[in-house]
Amino acid sequence: MCFIGGDGASASWILWRMLRQVIHRGLKASFYWLGLFVSRHPVFFLTVPAVLTIIFGSTVLSRFKPETDLEVLVAPTHSLAKIERSLANSLFPIDQSKHKLYSDLHTPGRYGRLILLARSGGNILELADQVLQVHKQVLDLRVNYKGFNYTFAHLCVLSHRDKRCLLDDIITIFEDIRQAVLSNSTFHKVPVSYPNTTLKDGRVSFIGHQLGGVSFSPNSRDQQVKFARAVQITYYLRNHGPVVQDAIAERWENEFCALVSRLSTAEAPHATDQLHIQSLTSFSLWQDFHQTGVLAKGEVLVSLVLVLLAATISSSMRDCLRGKPFLGLLGVLTICIANVTAAGIFFISDGKFNSTLLGIPFFAMGHGTKGVFELLAGWRRTRENLPFKERVADAFADVMVCYTMTSSLYIITFGMGASPFTNIESVKIFCQSMCVAILVNYFYVFSFYGSCLVFAGQLEQNRYHSVFCCKIPSVEYLDRQPTWFKTMMSDGHDLSTHHDSVPYQNHFIQHFLREHYTEWITNTYVKPFVVILYLIYASFSFMGCLQISDGSNIVNLLASNSPSVSYALTQQKYFSNYSPVIGFYIYEPIEYWNSTVQEHLKTLSHGFNKISWMDNFFHYLRVVNVSASTKSDFITILKGSFLRSPEYQHFTEDIIFSKNRETDEYDIIASRMYLVARTTEKKREEVVELLEKLRPLMLINSIKFIAFNPTFVFMDRYSSSVISPILTSGFSVLTILILTFFLVINPLGNFWLILTVTSVELGVLGLMTLWNVGMDSISILCLIYTLNFAMDHCAPHLYTFVLATEHTRTQCIKLALEEHGAAILQNTSCFVIGIMPLVFVPSNLTYTLFKCSLLTAGCTVLHCFVILPVFLTFFPPSKKRHKKKKRAKRKEREREREREREREREREEIECIEVRENPDHVTNV
Repeated sequence: MCFIGGDGASASWILWRMLRQVIHRGLKASFYWLGLFVSRHPVFFLTVPAVLTIIFGSTVLSRFKPETDLEVLVAPTHSLAKIERSLANSLFPIDQSKHKLYSDLHTPGRYGRLILLARSGGNILELADQVLQVHKQVLDLRVNYKGFNYTFAHLCVLSHRDKRCLLDDIITIFEDIRQAVLSNSTFHKVPVSYPNTTLKDGRVSFIGHQLGGVSFSPNSRDQQVKFARAVQITYYLRNHGPVVQDAIAERWENEFCALVSRLSTAEAPHATDQLHIQSLTSFSLWQDFHQTGVLAKGEVLVSLVLVLLAATISSSMRDCLRGKPFLGLLGVLTICIANVTAAGIFFISDGKFNSTLLGIPFFAMGHGTKGVFELLAGWRRTRENLPFKERVADAFADVMVCYTMTSSLYIITFGMGASPFTNIESVKIFCQSMCVAILVNYFYVFSFYGSCLVFAGQLEQNRYHSVFCCKIPSVEYLDRQPTWFKTMMSDGHDLSTHHDSVPYQNHFIQHFLREHYTEWITNTYVKPFVVILYLIYASFSFMGCLQISDGSNIVNLLASNSPSVSYALTQQKYFSNYSPVIGFYIYEPIEYWNSTVQEHLKTLSHGFNKISWMDNFFHYLRVVNVSASTKSDFITILKGSFLRSPEYQHFTEDIIFSKNRETDEYDIIASRMYLVARTTEKKREEVVELLEKLRPLMLINSIKFIAFNPTFVFMDRYSSSVISPILTSGFSVLTILILTFFLVINPLGNFWLILTVTSVELGVLGLMTLWNVGMDSISILCLIYTLNFAMDHCAPHLYTFVLATEHTRTQCIKLALEEHGAAILQNTSCFVIGIMPLVFVPSNLTYTLFKCSLLTAGCTVLHCFVILPVFLTFFPPSKKRHKKKKRAKRKEREREREREREREREREEIECIEVRENPDHVTNV
């Protein structure tokens, strides 16, 4: 039975192998006929892509629109923070309370914000008069709209109590300081404590975000401020109203920025020359995000020119007949017009441009030129004595199977990135656009570039010069010409050897790989050093993977020299002592008068700096020596006396009462207070950690509450949202490669491809972390591209090795490097040269794109040319079976020769016998 089972398994394996060979040969035959069809109709396949480019390219200019909502692009699409925002807004409109919900960069609605920094390390409290002069100029700003002048007073958020503009309390403090100075006193006469200070009207105000760089007077009980470097003032505008009001508010913000620019750049001495002024408005972040695309225009054009030169030079040969410099140039132009067509399709489908899409031309070029150079290498591997149409068909059969596979994997990985699993809109838009670009590139490579290959082959067959397109003279004519003419016009070979395939090996990259590099990398003495190099690479990669940082900070996507980045850095330096103000919303009725509930609330808010009506109310009860342990007493004192006191009247906005029609009693159905946490300069990371601690409490606590700040919309579940696209893409690639184990001729090719791509991906992830690149939307897109780039370059290399039938692994490695090494080097060099100009774009987004792309190309080349050539000589697949087959064939040939020799000896013996029997016959002859 065992023998029967073994024979059955062997037969099954043979059947699977036959099926895989049938599939492989069927695909090759299909692409052979495709290449033959393209070579018979080159004009059609050249014209159709050109017409499509003109049609779709014209829509790029007419339908170009930028995306203006930054939250839609970079904030997680589905998050609890957005639900909590809706709930909080339904209870206490955020537009009316945004002056209390302080947020660093993500303040909702229209606003203008200033940081006034004392120059030369001065004390901002001593410059109260200059601060108030700047404040007055802001209030006096006039915006003309349809013949009417509007000032801040017409646009500001109004107080519910006195219908006056809501201004930061720090303005009141500076007015008191100026008044004290005018009355021949010093600013020290005005007591300013930090972070909570008591104003003249008795109100306690939190100024932790309004005063920065603070130092305290020694031996002061309530942290009296002695020195402060900076002050931050925010001017909030109404954003609930008609479109006209929003347009006026937008103009006011523009005038606000223009005023700050004038004050900052004024050379003549003026009243504010001791202040350094920075501004931020609601559109600053979007403007500086979009600025990256504007700044990169020139560098993208330079990149295109450099890639064209690199492709032309790398495709050249000294042989003027077989050199194809224009095919390299036309290959890059093919990808360029394909990208223009893809951009037209994107804008026709109502797509809106954002700066993250800047990476698509580079990524599409990296894949498209790989197909171009592989087709060119495939052409060089064809037999030169064939008609040019059959040579094109052979090149298609040799290259397009692998190129189709890698293009399909591109579409699968980026398609998974564009799926509903992706929670960040900018990543989803990028992946959708990338899928379209890959599809268009694939069509253009076999149609437009295939037609170019046909015409180039026809010129070569007719012995036309590859550059000047003129007939190459005969050898006799060249012998009579000067040396420079011979060099330019000679194909380097005699006509007698013209139909030999060896001339194509004279390409300088192939010559270097065949004669020098393959011998060196497979040397026994080099292999230990390669193993040590890989161990160093793996250790640094692993160390980097353990230090992955969150890249949710929007500053990572802005132009580096922009006002928003400068403002954010100043804000982080001087105003990072406290977190954004967190709104603590209790959205269900509770027994506020119950001591147990009061203790529970104190426990929840422990460790925070509180701005709470409850704390002030209990302080009020202690001052007036009254108890409120029952509901009726609590409500009566709260409504009747506490909220009517001038210093506590502003708390009216923090409580929602509801009157019971049956009992005529009031109930508190919702309330809010504000919490502020103490932080350091790593405020963003600490706020994310704080949110992760508060979120479970919101769900399981007996007191139903939510904690919200506008910043949370950008932070909530950002890490998981930004990582999910790479996880789904990687899982999809792994699944596809595993499922196709039984469809490829040798499953070990897929196995090695999985290991190689994993090694490259982890290497890029770890090294980019060590290079200070966080996990943001750009780096995640680069990691998805790394998967595909590694497969694109390693797959042909590995499958050539696996399917090679040479005697030893070393010979198979040499063969793989000779066949695909030139195309890999050509493509990676063009890719790296193309991304180099991104270094000169002053933007954090392009810096991230450059770093990740450079690491992707570097790690891929390292694996293709250093690690794989050495490691594949140690591990399976074994080449012994090929060696045994060839040895058996050799022995069979030797036995055949031995039998021939035996037959020859037998014939000689027979002839000798005949001679002895007939000596007279021999004598006569």
